[in-house]
Amino acid sequence: MEAASPSSSQCSYTYDQYKETADWLLAHTEQRPKVAIICGSGLGSLADLLEDKAVFQYEEIPRFPISTVQGHAGKLVFGKLHGRECVCMQGRFHFYEGYNIHTVTYPVRVFFLLGVETLIVTNAAGGLNGSYDVGDIMLIKDHINMPGFAGQNPLCGHNDDRFGVRFPCMSDAYDRDLRVLAKQTAEEQGCDSFLQEGVYCMLAGPTYETIAECKVLKTLGADAVGMSTVPEVVVARHCGLRVLGLSLITNKVVTDYDSKEKANHTEVLKTTERRTQDLQKLVSNLIAKL
Repeated sequence: MEAASPSSSQCSYTYDQYKETADWLLAHTEQRPKVAIICGSGLGSLADLLEDKAVFQYEEIPRFPISTVQGHAGKLVFGKLHGRECVCMQGRFHFYEGYNIHTVTYPVRVFFLLGVETLIVTNAAGGLNGSYDVGDIMLIKDHINMPGFAGQNPLCGHNDDRFGVRFPCMSDAYDRDLRVLAKQTAEEQGCDSFLQEGVYCMLAGPTYETIAECKVLKTLGADAVGMSTVPEVVVARHCGLRVLGLSLITNKVVTDYDSKEKANHTEVLKTTERRTQDLQKLVSNLIAKL
């Protein structure tokens, strides 16, 4: 199977290429999902909740990229959650892996062609907001697209009207009704005490932020910072999908020059392991209400 590699120089894809991937998946599973879930670092176990599963390794799927990061299993899992058909990405793709921005977002347009209507994105993020604690779950209400400021927007290039309009609105990127539903669900299951709502900022990575950068991001109004999510959300909204975003606060960013704390990926994975069950339960119970 032809797959995109991290060093792929291809700038964009055609409608027929996305359709080739979607048609292959439709031919290999009877599932017709309306909900897609993209799992962040260490959060791939969300897919374990699915029943009647059909599992595909990324390398099996025509034109699909391959995940290269620890904590990202690299599997596309179809199945049912509370009777609702879903597709779950165990592992996403990142700009810092060497993929171009179109490859990072490739699966989202495939999901659209599969008939998906709602996208749930999860990520591990650093807490910028001083009131956040490690282990908090942040509902994303808005984002700051720093790579987009530098011209790295997945919608740059030719616009195919079959996916969406040339100039899509992003002021409503994160669905208000879904956020209300998530808050209600969190309250019902008793995890509203560590549920926050805020603004997510994406940086390209793979370095963690400097102290000066963290101070700039806080001034801009960001509550959490990470290295993913925003490109997928931009493409999802371009396609007309409803989006719910959830950030697991896995570490607090360092803003004191005298501090000896250092952000590291091991800490991120340890925190996600501790809070995974709560996040799983939240997503699972929320999907049951869609």
